[in-house]
Amino acid sequence: MVENSNKKSDEELLEESHIHKDDSLVILNTHTRINQALCGEILKLEVGYVEVRLTTTDEMVADDMGLIHGGFVFGAADFAAMAAVNEKNVVLVASDCQFLSPVKLYDEVNFVARVRHKEGRKRNVHVIGKVHDIKVFEGEFKTVITEKHVLKLKLYNEDED
Repeated sequence: MVENSNKKSDEELLEESHIHKDDSLVILNTHTRINQALCGEILKLEVGYVEVRLTTTDEMVADDMGLIHGGFVFGAADFAAMAAVNEKNVVLVASDCQFLSPVKLYDEVNFVARVRHKEGRKRNVHVIGKVHDIKVFEGEFKTVITEKHVLKLKLYNEDED
């Protein structure tokens, strides 16, 4: 059997999930297996705050002019929101966002995400994305922290009543 040399070992994934800030070690508790080449690289991680950089690539291009598909921008903003909450079982339940300026091939989009409101298991996260000084994205992400992984939750089924 031939192994994919691009596949990262569990040790490499664990090392990537540790973000060093000054002399302290902050551990990313969620989305630890996400492809940071597609969803952004964490630059700074604090309680309720994260900075993520998305470097756009050929795989993200939507047309011959080099326009980056908005799904990649949204994906990086979503990853930033989840990392700002930084709970193992955080899920996105809603978002309200604006794409304010186009993103093109080889742009670096820098996202800042801050938890702005906490209520029980709910967290609202504000995310801004900029290319240089130009704001290209702004959004509010509504998240919920679940007791178990979302795929292990018993969901309500109308047929059972």
